[in-house]
Amino acid sequence: MTTTATAAAADPAGTATLVRAWIDGWVVSRGASDPMDRPWGWTIDAGQAHHVSRHVLPEPAEADVRALVAATTAPGTWLKLFADDDTVRPWLGAGWQFDQPGFLMSLPLAAERPEVPAGYTLTSWTRGGVTRVLVRTAEGHFAARGQIAPTGPTAVADQIETAADHRRRGLGSLVMRTLQNTAHEAGATTGILVGTPEGRTLYTSLGWETRSPMASLHFKPSAG
Repeated sequence: MTTTATAAAADPAGTATLVRAWIDGWVVSRGASDPMDRPWGWTIDAGQAHHVSRHVLPEPAEADVRALVAATTAPGTWLKLFADDDTVRPWLGAGWQFDQPGFLMSLPLAAERPEVPAGYTLTSWTRGGVTRVLVRTAEGHFAARGQIAPTGPTAVADQIETAADHRRRGLGSLVMRTLQNTAHEAGATTGILVGTPEGRTLYTSLGWETRSPMASLHFKPSAG
Protein backbone atom coordinates (compact mmCIF):
# COMPACT_ATOMS: atom_id res chain seq x y z
CA MET A 1 0.00 0.00 0.00
CA THR A 2 1.38 3.38 -1.02
CA THR A 3 1.97 5.55 2.03
CA THR A 4 1.10 9.20 2.44
CA ALA A 5 4.80 9.94 2.87
CA THR A 6 5.58 8.36 -0.51
CA ALA A 7 2.83 10.34 -2.18
CA ALA A 8 4.06 13.53 -0.57
CA ALA A 9 7.53 13.03 -2.00
CA ALA A 10 6.08 12.82 -5.50
CA ASP A 11 3.54 15.61 -5.07
CA PRO A 12 4.56 18.00 -2.26
CA ALA A 13 1.55 19.84 -0.79
CA GLY A 14 -0.52 18.88 -3.87
CA THR A 15 -4.07 17.66 -4.24
CA ALA A 16 -3.02 14.02 -4.65
CA THR A 17 -1.16 14.11 -1.33
CA LEU A 18 -4.14 15.57 0.52
CA VAL A 19 -6.52 13.13 -1.14
CA ARG A 20 -4.37 10.17 -0.13
CA ALA A 21 -4.19 11.47 3.44
CA TRP A 22 -7.98 11.86 3.40
CA ILE A 23 -8.32 8.27 2.18
CA ASP A 24 -5.99 6.97 4.89
CA GLY A 25 -8.16 8.53 7.59
CA TRP A 26 -11.47 7.76 5.90
CA VAL A 27 -10.84 4.00 5.73
CA VAL A 28 -10.02 3.99 9.45
CA SER A 29 -13.07 6.09 10.27
CA ARG A 30 -15.43 3.89 8.22
CA GLY A 31 -13.75 0.52 8.69
CA ALA A 32 -13.29 0.16 4.93
CA SER A 33 -10.67 -1.87 3.06
CA ASP A 34 -7.11 -0.76 2.48
CA PRO A 35 -6.88 1.42 -0.65
CA MET A 36 -5.86 -0.48 -3.78
CA ASP A 37 -3.43 1.44 -5.97
CA ARG A 38 -4.55 2.22 -9.50
CA PRO A 39 -2.79 4.19 -12.27
CA TRP A 40 -5.33 7.00 -11.82
CA GLY A 41 -5.76 6.84 -8.01
CA TRP A 42 -7.25 4.26 -5.65
CA THR A 43 -10.12 1.80 -5.24
CA ILE A 44 -11.67 1.14 -1.82
CA ASP A 45 -14.18 -1.53 -0.81
CA ALA A 46 -16.77 -0.01 1.51
CA GLY A 47 -18.81 -3.21 1.75
CA GLN A 48 -22.31 -1.75 1.99
CA ALA A 49 -25.35 -2.59 -0.11
CA HIS A 50 -25.58 0.88 -1.63
CA HIS A 51 -21.89 1.67 -1.38
CA VAL A 52 -20.06 -1.45 -2.45
CA SER A 53 -16.85 0.23 -3.57
CA ARG A 54 -15.48 3.58 -4.65
CA HIS A 55 -12.90 4.76 -7.14
CA VAL A 56 -11.04 7.89 -6.06
CA LEU A 57 -9.32 10.03 -8.71
CA PRO A 58 -7.35 12.99 -7.29
CA GLU A 59 -6.67 14.42 -10.76
CA PRO A 60 -9.37 12.93 -12.98
CA ALA A 61 -8.62 12.65 -16.71
CA GLU A 62 -11.44 12.24 -19.21
CA ALA A 63 -10.06 9.01 -20.66
CA ASP A 64 -9.76 7.39 -17.23
CA VAL A 65 -13.26 8.40 -16.14
CA ARG A 66 -14.81 7.23 -19.42
CA ALA A 67 -13.02 3.88 -19.09
CA LEU A 68 -14.27 3.40 -15.52
CA VAL A 69 -17.81 4.36 -16.50
CA ALA A 70 -17.78 1.94 -19.42
CA ALA A 71 -16.47 -0.91 -17.24
CA THR A 72 -18.95 -0.41 -14.38
CA THR A 73 -21.96 -2.73 -14.19
CA ALA A 74 -22.42 -3.05 -10.41
CA PRO A 75 -24.92 -0.76 -8.67
CA GLY A 76 -23.44 0.86 -5.59
CA THR A 77 -20.17 1.74 -7.30
CA TRP A 78 -19.11 5.30 -6.49
CA LEU A 79 -16.76 7.75 -8.15
CA LYS A 80 -15.01 10.45 -6.14
CA LEU A 81 -13.53 12.83 -8.69
CA PHE A 82 -11.60 15.85 -7.49
CA ALA A 83 -13.03 18.29 -10.00
CA ASP A 84 -16.30 20.20 -10.18
CA ASP A 85 -19.52 18.58 -11.37
CA ASP A 86 -19.69 20.51 -14.64
CA THR A 87 -16.20 19.36 -15.65
CA VAL A 88 -16.94 15.65 -15.33
CA ARG A 89 -20.61 15.61 -16.35
CA PRO A 90 -19.91 15.17 -20.11
CA TRP A 91 -17.73 12.11 -19.39
CA LEU A 92 -20.54 10.05 -17.86
CA GLY A 93 -23.06 7.61 -19.27
CA ALA A 94 -26.55 6.45 -18.39
CA GLY A 95 -27.20 5.32 -14.84
CA TRP A 96 -24.78 7.67 -13.08
CA GLN A 97 -26.32 9.94 -10.46
CA PHE A 98 -24.68 12.89 -8.74
CA ASP A 99 -24.64 13.23 -4.98
CA GLN A 100 -24.23 16.75 -3.60
CA PRO A 101 -20.85 18.34 -4.35
CA GLY A 102 -17.97 17.96 -1.91
CA PHE A 103 -15.04 20.17 -0.99
CA LEU A 104 -11.61 18.92 0.09
CA MET A 105 -10.51 21.14 2.99
CA SER A 106 -7.54 21.33 5.34
CA LEU A 107 -6.58 23.11 8.56
CA PRO A 108 -3.38 23.48 10.61
CA LEU A 109 -4.30 21.92 13.95
CA ALA A 110 -3.79 23.68 17.26
CA ALA A 111 -4.91 23.32 20.87
CA GLU A 112 -8.61 24.10 21.36
CA ARG A 113 -10.65 24.61 24.54
CA PRO A 114 -14.27 24.92 23.44
CA GLU A 115 -16.99 25.49 26.02
CA VAL A 116 -20.18 23.44 26.02
CA PRO A 117 -23.25 25.71 25.64
CA ALA A 118 -25.73 25.78 28.49
CA GLY A 119 -28.35 23.08 28.24
CA TYR A 120 -26.10 20.53 26.53
CA THR A 121 -23.64 17.81 27.51
CA LEU A 122 -20.68 16.44 25.55
CA THR A 123 -19.36 12.88 25.65
CA SER A 124 -16.37 11.53 23.74
CA TRP A 125 -14.72 8.13 23.41
CA THR A 126 -12.01 6.51 21.32
CA ARG A 127 -12.09 3.03 19.84
CA GLY A 128 -10.08 1.52 17.01
CA GLY A 129 -8.18 4.74 16.48
CA VAL A 130 -11.35 6.79 15.96
CA THR A 131 -12.56 9.41 18.44
CA ARG A 132 -16.28 10.13 18.46
CA VAL A 133 -18.02 13.11 20.01
CA LEU A 134 -21.69 13.15 21.00
CA VAL A 135 -23.64 16.23 22.10
CA ARG A 136 -26.99 15.75 23.84
CA THR A 137 -29.57 17.93 25.51
CA ALA A 138 -29.90 17.89 29.28
CA GLU A 139 -32.76 15.43 28.74
CA GLY A 140 -30.51 13.13 26.70
CA HIS A 141 -31.84 13.94 23.23
CA PHE A 142 -29.43 13.78 20.28
CA ALA A 143 -28.13 17.20 19.23
CA ALA A 144 -24.83 16.79 17.31
CA ARG A 145 -22.04 14.35 16.58
CA GLY A 146 -18.79 13.83 14.70
CA GLN A 147 -15.67 11.68 14.58
CA ILE A 148 -12.01 11.97 13.67
CA ALA A 149 -9.31 9.49 12.70
CA PRO A 150 -5.69 10.58 13.25
CA THR A 151 -3.21 8.69 11.05
CA GLY A 152 0.17 10.15 11.92
CA PRO A 153 0.65 13.80 10.91
CA THR A 154 -2.87 14.11 9.46
CA ALA A 155 -6.33 13.50 10.89
CA VAL A 156 -9.61 13.14 9.00
CA ALA A 157 -12.83 14.56 10.40
CA ASP A 158 -15.90 12.62 9.30
CA GLN A 159 -19.67 12.29 9.67
CA ILE A 160 -20.24 15.69 11.25
CA GLU A 161 -23.94 16.19 11.95
CA THR A 162 -26.15 18.61 13.87
CA ALA A 163 -29.84 17.88 14.39
CA ALA A 164 -32.11 20.34 12.59
CA ASP A 165 -33.71 21.58 15.82
CA HIS A 166 -30.30 22.40 17.34
CA ARG A 167 -28.56 24.28 14.56
CA ARG A 168 -27.17 27.82 14.91
CA ARG A 169 -26.38 27.22 18.58
CA GLY A 170 -22.65 26.66 18.25
CA LEU A 171 -22.85 22.88 18.44
CA GLY A 172 -21.17 22.24 15.09
CA SER A 173 -18.30 24.45 16.20
CA LEU A 174 -18.16 22.63 19.53
CA VAL A 175 -17.92 19.23 17.83
CA MET A 176 -15.29 20.36 15.34
CA ARG A 177 -13.08 22.16 17.85
CA THR A 178 -13.28 19.20 20.23
CA LEU A 179 -12.25 16.82 17.44
CA GLN A 180 -9.50 19.16 16.28
CA ASN A 181 -8.08 19.32 19.79
CA THR A 182 -8.21 15.52 20.12
CA ALA A 183 -6.23 15.12 16.90
CA HIS A 184 -3.74 17.79 17.95
CA GLU A 185 -3.15 16.02 21.26
CA ALA A 186 -2.61 12.77 19.31
CA GLY A 187 0.25 14.43 17.43
CA ALA A 188 -1.49 15.32 14.16
CA THR A 189 -0.61 18.68 12.64
CA THR A 190 -3.08 18.91 9.75
CA GLY A 191 -6.81 18.28 9.68
CA ILE A 192 -8.45 17.09 6.46
CA LEU A 193 -12.06 16.57 5.50
CA VAL A 194 -14.45 16.57 2.58
CA GLY A 195 -17.38 18.82 3.37
CA THR A 196 -20.81 19.37 1.87
CA PRO A 197 -21.83 22.83 0.63
CA GLU A 198 -23.70 23.36 3.91
CA GLY A 199 -20.85 22.10 6.07
CA ARG A 200 -18.32 24.17 4.15
CA THR A 201 -19.77 27.33 5.68
CA LEU A 202 -19.10 26.06 9.20
CA TYR A 203 -15.63 24.78 8.40
CA THR A 204 -14.61 28.00 6.68
CA SER A 205 -15.70 29.97 9.75
CA LEU A 206 -13.32 27.80 11.81
CA GLY A 207 -10.35 28.47 9.53
CA TRP A 208 -10.52 25.49 7.18
CA GLU A 209 -9.25 26.19 3.65
CA THR A 210 -10.89 24.76 0.54
CA ARG A 211 -8.30 22.91 -1.53
CA SER A 212 -10.35 21.27 -4.29
CA PRO A 213 -13.93 20.61 -5.36
CA MET A 214 -15.05 16.98 -5.47
CA ALA A 215 -17.72 15.49 -7.72
CA SER A 216 -19.44 12.56 -6.02
CA LEU A 217 -21.57 10.16 -8.04
CA HIS A 218 -22.80 6.60 -7.97
CA PHE A 219 -24.03 4.03 -10.43
CA LYS A 220 -27.75 3.28 -10.15
CA PRO A 221 -29.12 1.97 -13.44
CA SER A 222 -32.84 2.31 -14.07
CA ALA A 223 -35.00 -0.73 -13.40
CA GLY A 224 -36.34 -0.62 -16.95
